[in-house]
Amino acid sequence: MKAVLFSVFALIFSSNVFAAKEIYTGLFNSDAVSGYDTVSYFDGTPTEGSSKFKTEYDGVTWKFANQANLDKFLSNPKQYAPQYGGHCAWAIAAKDALAPGDPKQWKIVDNKLYLNYSEETFTTWKQDIEGFINTGDKNWAKR
Repeated sequence: MKAVLFSVFALIFSSNVFAAKEIYTGLFNSDAVSGYDTVSYFDGTPTEGSSKFKTEYDGVTWKFANQANLDKFLSNPKQYAPQYGGHCAWAIAAKDALAPGDPKQWKIVDNKLYLNYSEETFTTWKQDIEGFINTGDKNWAKR
């Protein structure tokens, strides 16, 4: 039952569930990482971005808390963009499916940002991070 509910929720709420490698945007906005500053994750303190500091990349708007973080992102967007387009890392690995990434369920691994759908999926993903990343990378590459 849980798997069915997860699949239905992912289908309904992932705004670009039918797209191959599009960036996941928030459920209630069109910003990457639901409007969070992706650079701030690498400082250990995820912060919501501001409309004052934004850019377009990969067809979506990315917001930042300050000019310095915007400049860092512009110098190397691939470094700061979340893996799997910001979709749930567990869903990509375990189900080869797209599900929303929650900006509050995150981890930096090998200098890469991963998001997960919920606290529950994040807890499961953390039980075998290396294995899920290996599988997730393979599944994402097929898209």
